[in-house]
Amino acid sequence: MNILVGVSGGVDSACVLNILKSQGHSVVGAMMKIYDGDIKTIANSCYGTDKKREISDAINVCNSADVPFHLIDLSKEFNDIVFTKFKQQYLNGLTPNPCVLCNKFVKFGLFPHMAKKMGLKFDKFATGHYARNEFNNITNRYELKKGINPKKDQTYFLYKLSQDELRDILFPLGAFEKEQVRKYALDNNIPVAKKTDSQDFYKGDYSDLFDCEPIKGNITDRKGNVLGTHNGIWNYTIGQRKGLKIAYSEPLYVLEIDKSTNTVIVGTKNETFNKYLVADDLNWIALNNPNKPFEATAKIRSASNPVDVVVYPFDDKIKVEFKNEISSIAPAQSVVLYNGDVVLGGATIIEAY
Repeated sequence: MNILVGVSGGVDSACVLNILKSQGHSVVGAMMKIYDGDIKTIANSCYGTDKKREISDAINVCNSADVPFHLIDLSKEFNDIVFTKFKQQYLNGLTPNPCVLCNKFVKFGLFPHMAKKMGLKFDKFATGHYARNEFNNITNRYELKKGINPKKDQTYFLYKLSQDELRDILFPLGAFEKEQVRKYALDNNIPVAKKTDSQDFYKGDYSDLFDCEPIKGNITDRKGNVLGTHNGIWNYTIGQRKGLKIAYSEPLYVLEIDKSTNTVIVGTKNETFNKYLVADDLNWIALNNPNKPFEATAKIRSASNPVDVVVYPFDDKIKVEFKNEISSIAPAQSVVLYNGDVVLGGATIIEAY
């Protein structure tokens, strides 16, 4: 089989490249270039802090495995599709998830499309994500499943993939523990075997990232009492506790961000809990446009544990009822629904109450 492997310069994709070649497949490595030289528009999760080194490492990985390497420039598309929306939403007091957008529209959309446009011939596109992709003969649908290690599972970021996309995708690391992958890299003398992982989208002050001047505003409680000040609502997220710089009798958390008044609203832990959320921009994977209530488990952020919910579909939206109240639901983040290891689908959070 002819397989295109998305390489990043990291150990996971490097192992995918070597595993597939050792299985007898014809493999080609390709890397997305998603920056134009301006550090303010770079996703560190994709390229770390030394961009030239990441490309160099990806080339070395391909050379070591004796497979061709291609660099595909998607910097304009990444800026237009992912970064611009990410910036706009953050400046409006929302907490978007750029990795979800990038995976759907760039990494698993434009990237393989541009590779084919360049003349690369491949049957499948493989990445180093910790997830599983299997065809269910009963439902006649492809299913996205969690990786076997819950701590490394990346399905939360992949829930927007379509049936057509899943048909052409391979996730060879879904059945591996991270320690097994690292050992495989060491045992096979892969050049980046000891390289550390990079996980943050951006490390630093978002004022630098967005190239904007600080805009001073108030930090208040729900009653409107001013407790402190801030230099820009984009530096705060729902549920944030650290960095508020407010002396109070108990820890305070960000409850709301009000763009219209340039206000960050904070409260105690008890005030962070909600029973319901509403979400739109739905994508169903294992299910096919359900129209009746159903039980599931849900994650409202990538690092959270799935919790029991009842889902009520309505008017191209869903209302999700949590069986136990849940803390710090952030508009513009994703709610991803599961049945055991299987991703049922997901949506973008509009509101919580």
